[in-house]
Amino acid sequence: MSNAKPCKTRRNSPSTSKPGTLYPVYLRGQAQLMAHNGNAAVAEFQKFIGHRGVTVNFPLGALAHLQLARAYVMSGDTAKGKMAYQNFFALWKDADPDIPILMEAKEEYAKLQ
Repeated sequence: MSNAKPCKTRRNSPSTSKPGTLYPVYLRGQAQLMAHNGNAAVAEFQKFIGHRGVTVNFPLGALAHLQLARAYVMSGDTAKGKMAYQNFFALWKDADPDIPILMEAKEEYAKLQ
């Protein structure tokens, strides 16, 4: 018999095994963006955002709108991309204007104009 204990490498990561968590969906969307697969990323971020009751207080809830915008632009749908950027900006309307990710999003949005 082995006395080995299971390795707990994900101590600080959000739980992905609890029923109802959408963190894996967000991660799949991120992975699809990194793989330059815009359409698949759109599907994942739409799935994430579609569960508003779960994601409204989730830290990545607002950021999913930004990632959805990026996915739409990557897939060639700039009209929907602009709308998703606007949704992100509406959610972050009271944020400090010098937050790096907000500044980056505004630069990306300006390039679409």
